[in-house]
Amino acid sequence: MESGSNAFLEALRAIAPEAVPGWALMVTAAVIGFACALGLVSVAALFFVWLERKVAGHIQCRYGPMYVGGWHGWAQSLADGVKLMLKEDMVPREADRLLFMFAPGLVLAAILGAMAAYPLAPGVFFGELSLGVFFIVAMSSVTTIGVVMAGWASNSKWTIYGAMREAAQVVAYEIPLGVSLLVPVMVAGTFDLREASAMQAEWWGMGWFLFRNPFMLPAGLLFLVAALAETKRAPFDLPEAESELVAGFMTEYSGIRWSFFFMEEYAAMFLMSAVGAVFFLGGFESPLTHLAAQIGGTELFVRDAAGALSFNAAAIPYQLVAGGTLLAKTVFGVFLMMWLRWTLPRVRIDQVMTMGYKYLTPLALLCVIGAGAWEALKHALWS
Repeated sequence: MESGSNAFLEALRAIAPEAVPGWALMVTAAVIGFACALGLVSVAALFFVWLERKVAGHIQCRYGPMYVGGWHGWAQSLADGVKLMLKEDMVPREADRLLFMFAPGLVLAAILGAMAAYPLAPGVFFGELSLGVFFIVAMSSVTTIGVVMAGWASNSKWTIYGAMREAAQVVAYEIPLGVSLLVPVMVAGTFDLREASAMQAEWWGMGWFLFRNPFMLPAGLLFLVAALAETKRAPFDLPEAESELVAGFMTEYSGIRWSFFFMEEYAAMFLMSAVGAVFFLGGFESPLTHLAAQIGGTELFVRDAAGALSFNAAAIPYQLVAGGTLLAKTVFGVFLMMWLRWTLPRVRIDQVMTMGYKYLTPLALLCVIGAGAWEALKHALWS
């Protein structure tokens, strides 16, 4: 497979004047990638805020937003964003001003960094990361530092309680989250999201890892529970817990800084759902993707006999269908998180800790051991 990042740089060199140095092209590619990632996070946050309101409304036998913008209130999130940008950005008198102002930016920057591993399509991606899923989990955990910083800097007992709950919850659930991901990683033999997706192209795009190993389904369920806790979603939204802590670590925030925390939350939901879609539900692969690959090929950039790089327009339908397939599976995962939020009651903090340490971690380890034994047995019998 042609390296997408190298191919993109070579495409830039082909259209740029020869006097432009290589470092300038690399900076240009980085700026374009950052702008695309920021746009993706912003659009995802706007859409998922609207979707959550509609999901909550229908579960509670009402309509949700209906008026702003016309059809089903599609512009309600845009109106709220304008309102938040115009609201006063207040800093409590007794707060640590520097940390208070820096914390929301750190939270948003961490999730933007994690977005670099998200592949938009098999041949369109921000960065070619061989440790993609490891990078996503590592960068998403950095947001905890920003949350704790925000809670401590606000100098309020409610914010400190929320920050300490977040720290304890992340420590308890990052272990089963990472261990449950080891099961599909062992089956795939790679951390790269694009490579893992390509390995599931069998059976007309339905050779998903979920069907490859009997321990994959329980590992997927454990991953879902741990992802809910990692993203602070109900029934594990103890760091916010409006009925107990006002708004938790966000209590003293307003305006645009307050919106940064929500952008991070929905972007984290999007990324965790994408990881689950790639390593359990086939990623880009589906029967439609298989058909598109047969019609126009798969590679966007191909080399001729002389080694010159050229753009393959016939592969555009495949890239669009593959990217749309992964996006649809990811949106379904976010919808499932929303459905659970408006269905299940919040659990107590002691129950959260007990579930993470006493049940999820041992079960995830059992899944890893069982999946490893199954793969070894299968290799011994059919190799």
